[in-house]
Amino acid sequence: MFGQDRTELRQMFFTAWKKHQNKQLMEPLEVIVAKIIELHPEYHALFENETAELDKDYTPEMGQTNPFLHMAMHISIQEQLSTQRPAGIGQLHQSILNKNKDPHETEHLMMECLGKMLWEAQSQNRAPDEADYLSCLKTYI
Repeated sequence: MFGQDRTELRQMFFTAWKKHQNKQLMEPLEVIVAKIIELHPEYHALFENETAELDKDYTPEMGQTNPFLHMAMHISIQEQLSTQRPAGIGQLHQSILNKNKDPHETEHLMMECLGKMLWEAQSQNRAPDEADYLSCLKTYI
């Protein structure tokens, strides 16, 4: 979706937010990014200092959540829903949404499963297991 370059990914967030604030014409992905940033007012201040944030490390050991990773996971879930991949994701999303009634919180729950799947794949040096991911999502129904 964005490539492997962390700075490039972060720059895309800054560009989308600036365009949104200046009411400039935006690409479809930039619109999605700006909406996700809007949903996270706790991250708005970081967009005031692009230079410092482009290279900043966020580590669990330092007690920090990576805001860019968090927002990118929202984008990933929205992409999964738009492409219906993995198969069955849309129905599970709707079931979780029906239960908790909050679209943003529904994505946060889904992010727990997505993060778990990605962490397991990376730590075991294997491809992500979509079946495990879908199984995890079912626990929220």
